[in-house]
Amino acid sequence: MEDFEKEVPQEVKLVVTEEMRSYFYDMSKWARFLSVVGFIVSAFLTLSSFGIGAAISANPAMLNQLGPLAGIGATGITIFYLLLALLFFYPSLLLLRFSAKGKQGVLFGDQETFNDAISSVKSLFKFWGILTIIFLVSYFLLILAVAVSGAGIK
Repeated sequence: MEDFEKEVPQEVKLVVTEEMRSYFYDMSKWARFLSVVGFIVSAFLTLSSFGIGAAISANPAMLNQLGPLAGIGATGITIFYLLLALLFFYPSLLLLRFSAKGKQGVLFGDQETFNDAISSVKSLFKFWGILTIIFLVSYFLLILAVAVSGAGIK
């Protein structure tokens, strides 16, 4: 019988070409732009949350104009807008981290900084994935609730 030599697996090396580095550098620029826009939107939502809450508290007649949101009151609307601001702030922060570390990693060939940039992108996708699952489940439950309540009415 033949003795089969066990093959030692070779370490796989990823080759990053100059073209890929150029793409990554451009992605870093766009990520910075999107993060700044996200921070601005987050700031406006935060300011709006307190402004709308104060306006509703000062003039309760405005609450009637909000339709279904009127039930949560001024404090509830303030909290709702603050949560929206947070939903814009966190991904913007991850994009800013990706932009800064990605640009530095590409320009200086720093592997650790480049890894941190990729980690920020991973966290960003994980955040949006979890948020998407939450929305899909919420929509499913809403459709189910409407179907059940519609079936009960005859």
